[in-house]
Amino acid sequence: MVSKIPPAEREALLASPLIGVLSVAAEPGRAPLTTPIWHRYTPGGEVTVETSPNTRKFKLIEAAGRFALCVQDRATIRYVTVEGPVTGMHPITEEERLAMARNYLPEEAAIAYLKATPRQSANIVITMRPERWNTADYSDVVSGEPS
Repeated sequence: MVSKIPPAEREALLASPLIGVLSVAAEPGRAPLTTPIWHRYTPGGEVTVETSPNTRKFKLIEAAGRFALCVQDRATIRYVTVEGPVTGMHPITEEERLAMARNYLPEEAAIAYLKATPRQSANIVITMRPERWNTADYSDVVSGEPS
């Protein structure tokens, strides 16, 4: 049986270093923009993403003032989606770039990634306050265990 994920577990799943899929409302006549993205989240806090200010993604987020993010753990067949308002935008610092890279890569690879992507030093950090949550846990269905 499919079940909802309790709040503490859904926040832990969102905080996991899983690649997220960001969605934001697009121009009239177009489907929402949906794109993979690195993110950071601390339970009880805000979601942080980064992108170039020259991208369509940034312009759409700025215009909409909100976005959604989904992460899925293939190993446990669980997902969490959050949607909420943008609470801030600012130029990224090198410390923030390194923290984001460390979230997904081992230390040496994170440092190498920063050196290989100097143009991303001009990125913008965007924060979002989770307002709406949607979750599902299919692990019992796959394991054959009753929920």
